[in-house]
This record gives sequence, structure tokens and C-alpha cells, in this order.
Amino acid sequence: MYHYLLYRGNTYDVAIVGGGIVGLATARELILRHPNLSFILVEKEKELAAHQSGHNSGVIHSGIYYTPGSLKARLCVRGATLAYEYCQKKGLPYNQCGKLIVAVEQEEIPRLKALYERGQKNNVRDLSIIDAKGIREREPYCRGIMAIDSPYTGIVDWRMIAFSYGKDFEEAGGRVVTNFEVNDISMATESPVGTTEGMEYPIVIRDTEGEEVRCRFVLTCGGLYSDRLSQISGCSREPRIVPFRGDYLVLKPEKHYLVKGNIYPVPDPRFPFLGVHFTPRMDGNIWLGPNAVLAFKREGYKLFDFNARDMVDALLFRGLQKLVLKNITYGLGEMYRGINIAAQVKILQKYIPELSVSDVLRGPSGVRAQALDREGNLVDDFVFDGGVGDVGSRVLHVRNAPSPAATSSLSIGEMIADEVENRFSL
Repeated sequence: MYHYLLYRGNTYDVAIVGGGIVGLATARELILRHPNLSFILVEKEKELAAHQSGHNSGVIHSGIYYTPGSLKARLCVRGATLAYEYCQKKGLPYNQCGKLIVAVEQEEIPRLKALYERGQKNNVRDLSIIDAKGIREREPYCRGIMAIDSPYTGIVDWRMIAFSYGKDFEEAGGRVVTNFEVNDISMATESPVGTTEGMEYPIVIRDTEGEEVRCRFVLTCGGLYSDRLSQISGCSREPRIVPFRGDYLVLKPEKHYLVKGNIYPVPDPRFPFLGVHFTPRMDGNIWLGPNAVLAFKREGYKLFDFNARDMVDALLFRGLQKLVLKNITYGLGEMYRGINIAAQVKILQKYIPELSVSDVLRGPSGVRAQALDREGNLVDDFVFDGGVGDVGSRVLHVRNAPSPAATSSLSIGEMIADEVENRFSL
């Protein structure tokens, strides 16, 4: 519904590449700060928020997990507050249903208490430690010996939120163009036909159909393609994006009574992901999972989705090879649980013993854009990248916006807008 035919002479002060929740939140923030500048946002799909922004757990995270004082922690805590305020202001539905992080074994208790202390240092609202009786009061079918109760955690449809950001952007005068898959970002060699603007708009963004947009500055928020967008503008390819697919199970409707709010495990620091959890959805469904396995296609939501370039890119990258070697047992276990529902249910039964294989169905999947460095380390914080030379000095790439980017989207938008203003002297 956003696609317009472009014409030569399309000129803008700032072009944003990428119509996911981070790109949209940032575009919104920039145009609200600079209403006298012209902005365009281009997206390769026919709709906005088609990938990570529309394939996620739908949780509003409270900020418990992140290192105190870190950018992730500050952005998440502020982002959650802004998200609730935004939903209230816009009349968008959400459910502040809370979350329990449940210890089921004695050895998890020191980690749980350390996590609670971390949440306190991050100024997460209303946290408390509860015992087995408290767990049963909040989640009658959940079994554990101790838990963190986080009543400020909630759920929302992040894709609906992303669409709302896009609407705000357009209403403020921004232009959104879909079906525009960028394959070149370069300096113009001449003025747009029929104009006398000289080189005031020196950057040309071209798509795969030959359409083009002229602008002064470019911001890319490419998610699963952030490394390739950087590369085509002459900037660094690293950190590299490696796609990890997460497969969910869905609880059958007649078993929805088993789960009231979010139920999460105590994270294991040996492994790179949070572990399987129980997540209510705004549509009334309850998702269980996800696992985390290497995807053989950057937008591959099905088990056998395959793209030769994506797979070769991933497998030949030294960083992925090192990550696999460090986590070989964990990775094989995740693959097995992805294929064998009973194995996944067995882990979930630690928290809700009444759950059985017959209570679940295979559900949707999401693909996470995981940034990796050459040494196989997960890049866990935000990475900005520009370049040198004529093009690089006018481009800012958001190379990594790690989870929980949806929760933090409004605060991330503020931070990226600050960076854009500083780099380009808007």
C-alpha cells in the first residue's frame, strides 16, 4: 500500500533503508525532530515489518538480563517505559501480564539471585523474589523452588507497533516506498535530469529494478542484511550477520489454562541464548520455545528453506566456524529438539509437569540476525559503522541492534537519531 512509482529527480535530505521496527522508530524520531527536512524510507518487501519485527515473541522486556550500566540495559528499561506510554497514547492494545524467571534446581538459585541483583541495579520496576508457594499463586501449574517475579513485563503485537511508527512518519510528512530492494549506494556523477540542484543531493540509492533515490545522507537499518548493505556502500563487511532460526511450539487451545503469563528459565551463561519459555500472545495463543539453530537462508522460516549464497556465506565465515566448535554439543541438542517435539516438551515439563506431547502443535518460526565477529563471539551491543571517502562519510549503518530491539525501539530511535545528527550535522 506504500509503493509509489519513483521518478528521476526524487531528492531528499535523508533516506532510511529498512522498514523494520528499528528503521521505522528512527525515521519517526528524526522527522519529529527535523520537520523542515525531507525524509524517505525504502523497504525491499511489499509490506513493512515483514521479518524480525513481525516474527518475534511479542514480549515487552523489563531489562533484567543486561549488564548494569550497559547501553542495552539503559535502552531496554527506558524503551519499555516508552513502549507502554506509546501504546496508551495511541490506544494500541497490550497486556502487562508479567513474567516469572523460574529456578527448578538448587544449582540455579545463585544465578537467579545474581540476576535479581542485576535487575535491581538496572532500576527494573517492581521486581521481587518469590518462593515455591508464590510461584503457584501466580502460575498454578508451574513448579519451581524460587523465581523472580517481574510484573512490569508485558506482551504486545510489535508489528502493529511498527505500522503505527510508519503512520506517524507519513503523517509528519515522510514518504514510505516498499518493493525497493537496494543494490547500490554510490556517488552521483551528474545532477538529476531537469534540475538545477547541482550536487546538493550527491548520494544515489538504486534498487534491483533500476529505480533511484537521490539524497544528502543515508541511514541503513538492514537487520538480516545489514552487513551486505554496508559492503555495497564500500564500508566493512564485519561484524557478519549469521541467521539463527527459532522454532516455536503452540499450546492447544484446550490447554491454555496451564499458562497465565510469561514463564522463563534461569539463563545458563554457558550458552548464547535465553532458553525455551512460555509466552502468551495478544491473539490468545500461547507459544512455547524457541530453540536456536543455524538457518540456511537469511529469511528462511521453514526447516528446509535454503539459499546457496546465504549458506556459503555463513559456513565459510571463520567466526561461525569458531562458534560452532565452542558450542557443538549445545548446537546438536538444539537441532535435535527442533526435529523431535518430545525432546522439546521434556524441557518444558520441568516447569509445567502436566504438559504432554499431545498438548502441543508445531508453531511459527522467526529468524534472528546474529552479528558475529571473527573470533566467534556474539556481538552483544549496538554497532554503528560509517566509512571514509565521499560515500562513506555520508552513510551511517546500524550494523547490530540486538534483542530486545523491539522493546527498546523508541529509545534506540532516540540514540540513532542523536548519532545521525552528530555525524551529519543536521
